Amino acid sequence: MPDAAPVLDHPMFAVVKAAFPGVGFRGTEFRGQSTLIVPSGDLHRVMAFLRDDPRCAFNFLSDVVGVDYLGYPAKTAGRFAVVYNLLSHARDDRFFVKVFLDPSLPTDGTADDPALYVDSVTDLWPGAEWMEREVFDMLGIRFRNHPDLRRILLWEAYPAFPLRKDYPVRGRGEREQYRVVDRASS
Repeated sequence: MPDAAPVLDHPMFAVVKAAFPGVGFRGTEFRGQSTLIVPSGDLHRVMAFLRDDPRCAFNFLSDVVGVDYLGYPAKTAGRFAVVYNLLSHARDDRFFVKVFLDPSLPTDGTADDPALYVDSVTDLWPGAEWMEREVFDMLGIRFRNHPDLRRILLWEAYPAFPLRKDYPVRGRGEREQYRVVDRASS
């Protein structure tokens, strides 16, 4: 007998699916944590719905992270993902939203890839500003309509995105360019 498809029992799956009947959502649950996978073009309006609809009321954006799935053993919908960790204080409920992005250009950091853009949620949760900047700085995913999208951890002219899995572990010679500072010269 073939395994039955898992039942996704978080109530938000049904609420979002009913509110956006034409959108091709996917969902997963792992160890009690539910994740809604949203097409990138629909992300902003789904996030606004999750914040504003009283059945959802996800009033707090806890985290925004980027993931590079290069070399991941299972097939994914794209190489990169942006994951949003939402929290509803009224229900003490956590819900994850993920959007996949697949690069259309080589990922060596030299080109601005139009496929690695997603809408910013800073207008919905102002606290997303620095989290989105970190995802941009480390993975090169850009956020449309972000009020101040610039590097936050590395200097502005840094030539690559170091959390991409194809970035060399030892870097590309950046360390060799630093001036050594010792006690005598400081």
